[in-house]
Amino acid sequence: MKKIVFLLFIVMFFFKTQATANYEKKFYDFSIESISGEKINFKDYKNKVILVVNTASYCGFTKQYNELQELWDLYREKGLIVLGVPSNSFNQEKNNNKDVKEFCEVNFNINFPLTAITEVKGKNSHQLFKWAKENHGKSAEPKWNFHKILINKDGKVENTFASFTKPLSKKLIKAIENIL
Repeated sequence: MKKIVFLLFIVMFFFKTQATANYEKKFYDFSIESISGEKINFKDYKNKVILVVNTASYCGFTKQYNELQELWDLYREKGLIVLGVPSNSFNQEKNNNKDVKEFCEVNFNINFPLTAITEVKGKNSHQLFKWAKENHGKSAEPKWNFHKILINKDGKVENTFASFTKPLSKKLIKAIENIL
């Protein structure tokens, strides 16, 4: 019996997917370049709920920009920040920030914050995405474009949502409303 318990412990230890969330740093300890070249200091987002979404212009999920803008319009006065992070990590983004910004404004009337084109996966990913994976586990690493990471008011990863989860889905809305 002791051998079985020991083996179960070993299996659980080596195959866990959730990281130990010690949170030496929080979301607010980071910054990122905006699509226009200014610094976005996440300290300015303290006590807000943040939905971080890696985006791309040439993706099958690109139409989610419409719902992201609607989500921003519905909840920004209540304390939600929608943060779009254009990325070419999956080879579906335009070549430069100016073209991405124009694409988003012309096609989707985007006025929520957008970052510069940023790596979101792997060893060259932005420190924010490394931090999310380190503290929340593999589910925080984008598997594709329009992956969503929900950050709570304490600056910690609350939950993550796959690309298939639409911004106005009941599941995501409920998660946002529960922490606003």
